Amino acid sequence: MRIPRFYHNGPIATDTEFSLTSEAAHHASTVLRVKANQPIVLFNGDGNEYSGQIISVAKREVTVEMDACLSLNVESALTLHLAQGVSKGDRMDTVLQKSVELGVTEITPVITERCTVKLDEKRWEKKFQQWQKIIIGACEQSGRNTLPTLHRVQTLHQLLAGSTRQQRLVLAPGASSIFSRTAYCTHGYRLLIGPEGGLSASEIRQATESGYEAVSMGPRILRTETAAIASLSLLQGIHGDI
Repeated sequence: MRIPRFYHNGPIATDTEFSLTSEAAHHASTVLRVKANQPIVLFNGDGNEYSGQIISVAKREVTVEMDACLSLNVESALTLHLAQGVSKGDRMDTVLQKSVELGVTEITPVITERCTVKLDEKRWEKKFQQWQKIIIGACEQSGRNTLPTLHRVQTLHQLLAGSTRQQRLVLAPGASSIFSRTAYCTHGYRLLIGPEGGLSASEIRQATESGYEAVSMGPRILRTETAAIASLSLLQGIHGDI
């Protein structure tokens, strides 16, 4: 039986009883139906994993006691920053979840010409919180003890104006450079992918003028979520830990 694993937003003390966060407690008691004396694993993003057991279970409160702090590093040495054009529906959620499983280090949602998601500031904040929960859930599932950084939504202009020592890549169907032949960069990669419909020719030109290399994933046109998953997998396979 798999030991339940949860993110705890706060310090984790050993040999001291404390309560899980309300969201983790609800999932543990209502969804997983955990019981007292059952083993449990927690992480809070500090790079460590904490093992212990459940002390008591109530409808809205789960009390635990952690007995050990384990230094388990499952992070890739390859730093990957995904700048993803915001897509509608489940596509963006899928990209976030799978990119975390594949070891992405940073994620920046980007507003582009063909982005169909139009929200006000309050709804963007709600979307940001939703995305953060997806990232946490993917870390819980994949065994990561460090949360990837989720940046606030940026315009393409804001993204391109940012400086980085990473090698910058932009996916562009028909580009002469092949993605799988990307040279190794000790500082990692910043990868720009458009939303459904892709980036416009003007946006690709702006990116290349800002230092991004246009690269192709091959002769077939990939969906935005497929492109993100395939790109990160290739980089991890060629230069990372896959």
